[in-house]
Amino acid sequence: MQTINTDVLIIGAGIIGASTAYFLSKQGLQVLLCDAGQSGTKASGVNFGGVRRQGRPLSQMPLAARSHQLWGQLSELIGIDGEYIRCGHIKVAFTEQDLDRLQAYNLSVASCGLDLQLLDTGQVHSRYPWLSTDIAGASLCPADGHANPRLVSPALSWAAQQAGTRLMEHCRIIDSRHDGRHFQSETADHQRIQSRFVVNAAGAWAGNIAAMFGDPVPLTEIYPQMGVTEPLPPIMNVVLGVQGGGTYARQVARGNIVFGGSRALSLTAGYARPSHQSVSMLLTRLAGLIPGIANAHVIRFWSGVEGATPDLNPYLGPSSKTPGLFHGFGYSGAGFQVGLASGEVLAQLIATGTSHIPIEDFRIDRFTADSGKL
Repeated sequence: MQTINTDVLIIGAGIIGASTAYFLSKQGLQVLLCDAGQSGTKASGVNFGGVRRQGRPLSQMPLAARSHQLWGQLSELIGIDGEYIRCGHIKVAFTEQDLDRLQAYNLSVASCGLDLQLLDTGQVHSRYPWLSTDIAGASLCPADGHANPRLVSPALSWAAQQAGTRLMEHCRIIDSRHDGRHFQSETADHQRIQSRFVVNAAGAWAGNIAAMFGDPVPLTEIYPQMGVTEPLPPIMNVVLGVQGGGTYARQVARGNIVFGGSRALSLTAGYARPSHQSVSMLLTRLAGLIPGIANAHVIRFWSGVEGATPDLNPYLGPSSKTPGLFHGFGYSGAGFQVGLASGEVLAQLIATGTSHIPIEDFRIDRFTADSGKL
């Protein structure tokens, strides 16, 4: 059996794993980035593409703030702009109760630098006449935006390789353990990888890796369903969300409107496909929210598989039981924006043992430690 030696083995080449590889390689460590498929083709490459801070819990704000800075340097980091645009993110409310919830949220994150603006009905319809007239108000985060995940995620892997990372695709890790000195990991094609550190960034499949080291966690699969219209004349000038969830949409430079909000169908673990029932529900919601596109042709639907935690916060940081093992997964459908800073945090923890971003709320053992059971 061939043995590959490296400083750090990263399992999962999505946005978390690739970002970690990039920042570690920049610090001179030997990094091997493995993915069971192709880099950036799972949840990191098929998500909606929203790059938002608005709506995140207070615990995620330091991570989101740092990511916001890194997104501003995207071209320098990965060599392309990734179609990243800071056009603003608006979250609309259909009822006065939902508007009150938006106002309460805005007050709770007032010190986080989001510059949120609460808009009444008249302001919404003055600025966004393409929206439904049934809206009670909205909250706007002017510097949030969107990007193309199909470009950004693979480009991160490329940037990591340019910095010195070795990428191995179609390389599934079937076993990993610590022998007291090193991690010994085995691939499905009978290669052994010996490393000083392991980063578990395997997305919806990361629970299996965590369990190998005695870090079992509650993690469920979710299957966001998205679609895209034919190219349309410019309609939307902001990323759109709804208080309480249900619908989100954005228009790209080519004119297509990317949208989502319902759940796809999964008949087996690790796989999802669009559901006819939820497609119909999603289109009805979208046409009610943006009446002007009710007759637009939808050219494609798709889904992906993401790992979700009970509190919707990720698992980010060191193992509770195995020194040298680090986790970065469970982003519950909201990992795209915070992915860059998550990778930087993991790289800092490995290289220096500490990070300037508070991650206590994301610890791997928080459910076991808090409740005494999973």
